[in-house]
Amino acid sequence: MTPAAPSFTLLPGAGDSPVILHVPHSAREIPAGVRAGIVLDDTALERELDHITDAHTARIAETAAGLAGVTPWRFVNRLSRLVVDPERFPDEREEMLAVGMGAVYTRTTHREPLRPEDVDPGPLIERYFHPYARAMTEAVADRLAATGRAVVVDVHSYPAERLPYELHGEGPRPPVCLGTDAFHTPPGLLAAAREAFAACGETGLDSPFAGAYVPLEFYGKDPRVAALMVEIRRDTYMTEPGGPAGPGLARLGAALAALVDAVSG
Repeated sequence: MTPAAPSFTLLPGAGDSPVILHVPHSAREIPAGVRAGIVLDDTALERELDHITDAHTARIAETAAGLAGVTPWRFVNRLSRLVVDPERFPDEREEMLAVGMGAVYTRTTHREPLRPEDVDPGPLIERYFHPYARAMTEAVADRLAATGRAVVVDVHSYPAERLPYELHGEGPRPPVCLGTDAFHTPPGLLAAAREAFAACGETGLDSPFAGAYVPLEFYGKDPRVAALMVEIRRDTYMTEPGGPAGPGLARLGAALAALVDAVSG
């Protein structure tokens, strides 16, 4: 299975920046060989991509990088999360397996079949998941070597209305949800995010999505790696589902740049 485009891209920032803006779910690209294993017809697949893609988040990260005083690094997934989801655990630790959304999805956002239930995820894990994880691990290790620390800021979005696949969607859905990790999200990083995004409306904590991405080599082990997930409610910057971006995108990009600057020094 050869992808039509690179699976991911690391866009360099300033040599003294500890910040990596991680954008894992912004793309819609699905290589032809992977598409052949998806049971949806083309119309249904486009509709699913509208729901599952964190549309325009790569543009938000790009805007932030352009505005930040110290340019952050950006690690951007160029393929859809329907190929593999690089942020899932690749084994039984992943709670989203309960709804068919482990590292390789077998169900859609509406819990309908996406792939056959007996699909072997191994080839996709080997071809796409492991290289992505290795590259992200190397990017974090590089920031540690260069600056003595790394700050991974995940840039995500989520729908205004709960979708059937959400396991914890019954709580608040604020304009900006900040996902945290007990080990890797220090209080100063969370406080900086609350201040940076204050102009974008209410910020909430770990609802409807919780946690923050850290490569497994560092996860729960290295406190020099800080992490925060920024989940932006889509109706604040775009037409749902899958529509164009609006003026809110620039405001969010500026807020993310403020966060980058706050944690870069």
